[in-house]
Amino acid sequence: MSLREAGAITGVGETKYLRGTDRTPLSLQLEASLAAVRDAGLKPSDIDGLIPYGHGAVAEDFITNFGIRDLRLSATTPMGGASAVASIQCALAVIQAGICRHVLLSLGRTGYSGGRIGTRVQQMPQFRVIGEFEMPLGAIAPAQLYAPMARRHMELYGTTSRQFAEIAVTTRQHASLQSNATMRTPITIADHQASRMISEPLRLLDCSLESDGGAAVVISAPDRARDLAKRPIMVMGVAEGHPDSPSAITQRPDLTTLGLAKAAPKAFAMAGVTHGEIDVAEIYDCFTYIVLCQLEDLGFCKKGEGGGFVENGALGLNGRLPVNTHGGLLSQAHMAGMNHIVELARQLRGEAEAQVPDAEIGLVTGYGDMGDGALAIMRRA
Repeated sequence: MSLREAGAITGVGETKYLRGTDRTPLSLQLEASLAAVRDAGLKPSDIDGLIPYGHGAVAEDFITNFGIRDLRLSATTPMGGASAVASIQCALAVIQAGICRHVLLSLGRTGYSGGRIGTRVQQMPQFRVIGEFEMPLGAIAPAQLYAPMARRHMELYGTTSRQFAEIAVTTRQHASLQSNATMRTPITIADHQASRMISEPLRLLDCSLESDGGAAVVISAPDRARDLAKRPIMVMGVAEGHPDSPSAITQRPDLTTLGLAKAAPKAFAMAGVTHGEIDVAEIYDCFTYIVLCQLEDLGFCKKGEGGGFVENGALGLNGRLPVNTHGGLLSQAHMAGMNHIVELARQLRGEAEAQVPDAEIGLVTGYGDMGDGALAIMRRA
């Protein structure tokens, strides 16, 4: 059964993104959720489905504090950074089944104020494997877990650190145009190359931020979406994919292919569009290399050609594929990808601060933990 256009994004909201707060993740999540509901022209009592990010809140928090009166479904999609985009698929399924009319996807984080690297890794569902095979060798931070993937790609295909820098520089340029971005000072390739090594080959400017804030999205049934406050953004295709066994990255036969490679053909087939029709892409960017790898797994170029694909401003607002127009996790804020969905909706509405001219069709991805992937392709109605 296809989920093509089974629902539409009708509301988006976010808090101010910070590096330092005394607020709780729940407080931030509720603020962003209220903004998203109001953006749609709804009231909290209109929400009948809830999919919060796994580490921030549960249904009872929203029933008690938000004003939801008739919650028909609550769920989580425990896929780390792929959770937000994967929750779109879950929302469409319950809407098409007739269970819900308006589903709220919400997230709140205090990754800067309250996060610790050890805590982050322990929250990963695959922590059992990491704890047994990776951590005894000193790999206790995400950069250390993903660095072998980047190094393997470099060894196989000749990919360079300067090509990773192209992604960091372009993303920062987009962030410099945003009022709600944490890092707004432009950087150069030379700045990237001079930044300190975190886990070879990943430098400081290859790594995403830690952030405090919240973001939320409302997805509504198509017949309801037409009557709401903002132009609906139809979800044309959606899918999730998971990497091959084992969970320990360094033990896989192929370190350079993510779960997104399984999701992409399904989502594109459901949407009925070609890669050439994508006007803008919001791609999960926990590290620069993960962006490059996803561009390959999405099918914008062949495996091993991602380095050449991102060169010469290809990902800029006037490039062949504008990517992470809000600054992404690398420069706007680390909202586990929910801010990527917010940005795509604004791009397709024509409301973005760094607007891609006449953007009609776009996509958003999520990348989680040891390689989970999720993808949604959308169009303006």
